[in-house]
Amino acid sequence: MDPYIGQSILGQFDILEELGRGGMGAVYKARQPDMDRLVAVKILHTRLAARQDLVQRFRREARAMSKLTHPNTIRILLFGQLDNGALYIVMEFLDGKNLLQVEKDVGPMPPARAAKIMIQVCGALEEAHRAGIIHRDLKPENIVLTNQGGIEDFPKVLDFGLAKMNDPDPTTGSLKILTQIGAVFGTPEFMSPEQAKGEPLDPRSDIYSIGVILYEMLTCKLPFKAKNPMDFIAHHIKAEPIPAHERASLPGLTAEHWPVLARSLVKDRGQRYQTATEFGEALASWVVGGRSAPHEGASAPAAKALFINQPAEQPAAKPLKVATAPHAAPAAGADLPPTKKDGVAAKPVPAASPLKAQKPAAPAPAPAKPAELEEVEEEPRSIKKGVLIGVGVTLLFVLAILMAIMLL
Repeated sequence: MDPYIGQSILGQFDILEELGRGGMGAVYKARQPDMDRLVAVKILHTRLAARQDLVQRFRREARAMSKLTHPNTIRILLFGQLDNGALYIVMEFLDGKNLLQVEKDVGPMPPARAAKIMIQVCGALEEAHRAGIIHRDLKPENIVLTNQGGIEDFPKVLDFGLAKMNDPDPTTGSLKILTQIGAVFGTPEFMSPEQAKGEPLDPRSDIYSIGVILYEMLTCKLPFKAKNPMDFIAHHIKAEPIPAHERASLPGLTAEHWPVLARSLVKDRGQRYQTATEFGEALASWVVGGRSAPHEGASAPAAKALFINQPAEQPAAKPLKVATAPHAAPAAGADLPPTKKDGVAAKPVPAASPLKAQKPAAPAPAPAKPAELEEVEEEPRSIKKGVLIGVGVTLLFVLAILMAIMLL
């Protein structure tokens, strides 16, 4: 008999039923009467409380996770330690299936649907990475698809740095690995090469892991043909992944999709996508106007909304209003009705008839108006000049007569 079912913990959470159990504890469905809502409560084994390093790490990471606000990250409501020493964490209740369950139900996903889901996961990881949180154990079981607010395929990312113990998961058989240095763990099938080698991790390790998850979503297979967890570790370090389209059973997955996925699986983390946002932006080509049409129910506008750090679309320039000629060309010389622009009547220029080709009209003679203006301006100058000459001749004539009289 489970000691928690039917009990009320912390004076506000009534434990209703067990949702799942693993090597490190169990998750319960609970009701919070004061808030009239359902929640999920994860309670770890009391034996883990004996390790103070784990207790401190749990508190540190739970506190950091509680500050994450991305809609595709599960919300942390409360965390702490019960009277019996067990560590607990209260989360929002998710009504849905994890990716592993979905894969078993529907098989390989079309590229557009898989990309739409993983773009949102990239958004959740980007926020966590910027907050200094590395998941370290991304796998299909830690991504739950919900129907939130009527939005289908709305993923929620779980367990940022929490569910990492050296116990096997009884539901999947995945071996949890805890290294002796730095407490770095992972699930062999989905861990990055640097994680497999026990090297310090950074956000690019998570990018490799979601690349493996995406590969499995598309093919229901893993990138390597390995027989056990240790084989997977060796393959992650040395072997090149098998191109997904070579193992696909869906006609929609082609060689054109592989470069986007392959870059997330590069051994050298410096050659991978450097941020989750960058990976998400690359996957966007699969959703909108890319190599695969959106799956049923995903419209182009909805897919565009999934872009990470997508710059705002600039409004298209308004087309210029161009007056078109009537279907029947007006007769030559016919007067066209005046049009009005801004309240001022303006006579439009008659349009050339489009019915037959005509020889180009001879260029119009230069406007006469400037010449007429020049003549009008020069005419007064000629009159004044003539008058002055006449007056000068008259004065000379009179002067000559006066000189003749004086000589007599």
